[in-house]
Amino acid sequence: MARLKDLYKSKIVPELIKEFDYKNPMAVPRMEKIVISMGVGKATQDKKFLELAKNDLMMITGQLPLVCKAKKSVSNFKLREGNEIGLKVTVRHGRMYEFMDRLISLAIPRVRDFRGLSPKSFDGRGNYSMGVTEQSIFPEINPAKVEFQQGMNIAFITTANTDEEAKKMLALFGMPFRESASQEP
Repeated sequence: MARLKDLYKSKIVPELIKEFDYKNPMAVPRMEKIVISMGVGKATQDKKFLELAKNDLMMITGQLPLVCKAKKSVSNFKLREGNEIGLKVTVRHGRMYEFMDRLISLAIPRVRDFRGLSPKSFDGRGNYSMGVTEQSIFPEINPAKVEFQQGMNIAFITTANTDEEAKKMLALFGMPFRESASQEP
C-alpha cells in the first residue's frame, strides 16, 4: 500500500473527524484524482517538442499522456484548430498517492528559492492547483538529457466541500503551504 494512503487512513481521517466534527467516516474528504497538464506551445513549430514533453510526462506519472488539440485557431500564435499543443494525465488510486508522495517529499524540496505553496490557489470547492516551472525537479528526469524546460500545472481534486477542509487535509499529507499572507509576492 502507498505510504500516503496508509497515512490517510491511520492519522489524517481521525484528525479531520476531530477537527471538523464529522458524524460519519464516509463524510471525511479524500483525494479523488490528480490532473497533471502541460501546454507545449513550441509544438506548433516542431512536433519533436511534443514528443519530448510526452516522454518526460510519461516518466513522471507512469502513465501514457493524452494529447490535447487546439479548439480554436489563433493567428497571432500561429495556431490552427486541431493542432496538437498540450498533454494531460489523470492519476487515481495507488498511482495518485505515489505521485503525491514523490511530489511532496522529493520534487518540491528541489525547487530553487522555494518559500512555500500559495494558500490562495484553492477554487472555492476544495480543489487545489499549483504550477511547476520545470520538469527537471522530478527525480525520474535526468537534467543532463533535458533539451528544453517545460512547466506543468498540477490540480488536486478532492471531495472536500470547503477550501478550509481541503487545505487542512493537504497540509496533513505534508503539502508545504506558506504560513502568512504577508509573505505573498
